[in-house]
Amino acid sequence: MSEPQLMQYIECNVELTCPGPSENVARGWTAAALRKIASKLERGEYQDGHHEVTGRIGKKIGEVYFDFSEGDYFEDSDT
Repeated sequence: MSEPQLMQYIECNVELTCPGPSENVARGWTAAALRKIASKLERGEYQDGHHEVTGRIGKKIGEVYFDFSEGDYFEDSDT
């Protein structure tokens, strides 16, 4: 039987207001902002708390919140 392992959790809340000259353009700019958030998250550039999100011209379009925490122990039943 294996030792219990600690499960890691990330709570993430994103709130963006991304204006554009058309709905299609606004969708593209919003998607680009979300991809930028995802890339920074994968590189480990975020800490706990709120972080400003800027659009393509550097203007604030919202923020993202992260809570990196440890949760409950679980036993791996596959080993």
